[in-house]
Amino acid sequence: MAVGEASTDFVPVPGVRLSSVSCGIKAKDKLDLVLLEFAAGSVTAGVFTRSHFAAAPVQLARQHLAHNNPRYFLINSGNANAATGEPGLADAGDCCRALSQQTGALPREVIPFSTGVIGERLPVDKITNALERILAGLDEDNWLLAARGIMTTDTRPKIASRQIEYDGGTVSLTGIAKGAGMIQPNMATMLAYVATDARCDKAALQEFLGQTVEKSFNRITVDSDTSTNDSCMLTATGLSGVEVNAGDNAARFLAALESLMKELAHGIIRDAEGATRFVEVRVSGGESDADCLKVAYSIANSPLMKTAIFAGDANWGRIVMAIGKADAHLDPSKIDVYLGDVCLMKSGGKDPDYTEAAGAAEMAREEITIRVDLNLGDCEETVWTSDLSDDYVTINAEYRT
Repeated sequence: MAVGEASTDFVPVPGVRLSSVSCGIKAKDKLDLVLLEFAAGSVTAGVFTRSHFAAAPVQLARQHLAHNNPRYFLINSGNANAATGEPGLADAGDCCRALSQQTGALPREVIPFSTGVIGERLPVDKITNALERILAGLDEDNWLLAARGIMTTDTRPKIASRQIEYDGGTVSLTGIAKGAGMIQPNMATMLAYVATDARCDKAALQEFLGQTVEKSFNRITVDSDTSTNDSCMLTATGLSGVEVNAGDNAARFLAALESLMKELAHGIIRDAEGATRFVEVRVSGGESDADCLKVAYSIANSPLMKTAIFAGDANWGRIVMAIGKADAHLDPSKIDVYLGDVCLMKSGGKDPDYTEAAGAAEMAREEITIRVDLNLGDCEETVWTSDLSDDYVTINAEYRT
């Protein structure tokens, strides 16, 4: 059960059409194949997993993106095409060639993506046999359908939109993402696709993507595990005619993009496998951003801390434990710790005014904030995570059964 409500509202992006069908990779009638089509002249930026076992589609995507701006994204769920060696690369390439034959696009103008079970060959025939149907369904209003088609253990789609009013017109941004487990992205998240009708050159678009990913998808964790298939893409069709490469236009665009990215990233945590809590871990007062981030992740990834949150147990000693193991510059005698507005620890010791009842009341909330002040500097970082429940274990124990 996901935490909190999630909107399914969105705005179409001129120059982008989408489609999703069932091709038989997953259970009968389950959407498992998605196609995004971009208008000629669109530019795309991307970031990908740093896993040494980067999946075949990731390897091919990097190659195609380095030399071309894609016309199509072809995405399948239910099979990751990861740890499949040269045959996996050939399978991904075959899918690109099959789509190119039906559209007239070059094979390198197709970027493949996959998500699902690792170590199994991609069922190429199921994908290629569905291409005619998926092409026939392309429509600018199919964003939500596409968001459903990329889901695996997700319980609900993740979709978000923003619009910015400029003197020269309106710029629209819409994005979808998937992910619920195997989440501590080391670049982005499992799969995320954002499109805009802004006019932007590729270098600026890549910079915008890198900056916003760093403060959104690279600040979430469910279980500290990085997927073999992580990919986050940003495409600009340019059809609004509004240029956002530099100046105030760029600043406003960047703010809207970061807000959208954070909404999608938070959506992943809210829908984390077995989640019953949405947790913000905010660490301030560090000598460096890196120190703050190490402390935040140490808390957010601690199984003891996460199980205490699931139980609603205000065992603040587990927070202290997690802070103490972080490989960061700390002075325990200066550290303050809060649960919401309740002070748990002041200057390295239990706050004299703290009561178990006050801590339990904060821990009972569906959305929890853990704040740590290191009192050593001016740096601050925030990470978002979930609790660790019985259902998380069940979902992953039964993932392939």
